Amino acid sequence: MELLPLLCLCLLTRSGITSAQTNGPAVIKVNEGTDVMLPCSLSTKENITSKLFDWKKVAQKDEGQKEVFLYDAGIHYNNGLRGQSEEFKGRVSHFQDELKHGNASIIIRNTKISDNGGYTCDFPRLQPPQTFNIELVVSPILKYRRGENITAPKPSVTIRKTEDGVLLQCKVHGTPKPKVEWQDIAGTILTAEELQVSEREGRFYITLTAAVTRAHFYRCVATQKTIKHQISTWIYVKAYSSGPQTHPSDQNLRKVMIGVAVGVLAEFLFF
Repeated sequence: MELLPLLCLCLLTRSGITSAQTNGPAVIKVNEGTDVMLPCSLSTKENITSKLFDWKKVAQKDEGQKEVFLYDAGIHYNNGLRGQSEEFKGRVSHFQDELKHGNASIIIRNTKISDNGGYTCDFPRLQPPQTFNIELVVSPILKYRRGENITAPKPSVTIRKTEDGVLLQCKVHGTPKPKVEWQDIAGTILTAEELQVSEREGRFYITLTAAVTRAHFYRCVATQKTIKHQISTWIYVKAYSSGPQTHPSDQNLRKVMIGVAVGVLAEFLFF
């Protein structure tokens, strides 16, 4: 499990981007949710096992300086030392075996959008003191961002019988304006029968309807691309039945979703 980070660590060190004499901070780019290594190595390769180094996140406009990882002659935030900023607890580690080579690089696991920004790696007791600068860019991915006030909540879906089949109705609200779609189990977008959009106090209210004649699983998908948020609600349709319908059982839905996941995985592996 540690081979890949160590390989990346060696490549970064050999490329020279960890040198304190580089022009400007090294820029590291990753996708949200992945692990990232922030490089920091002394050009002298001296043993720093008994030294002190301190990783901090540079103060931003809306927040102060953050304590990321502090190592002091074997004592650090992961073995009892106090003072680490709450958002980094349990997510940061160093390379113990690399300290003897002057390597103070760290790994931040499960990166978040809030991790974006500048970082410094300081050796305050060296003569002269040395500081390394890193700029971390975390790109957001499309996902359900639970607990964020600006995101659209789970779509509300209803169905009713018509002369020709069943009419699906989906209601969504949020800001920025969500893109709303009805999809079948294969992800095919259904043709909309009617789209209603209104705006009140900066929040968009959207109602989308689509007609179906086939008994199957369908879902309403709300996407806010600018903030990388997506959420959906599934529903099962019994064609030509009347009255409101309940969602499928967890067991049946799980079987269908497993089938979809296997299909997606097969397409990824073989195409």
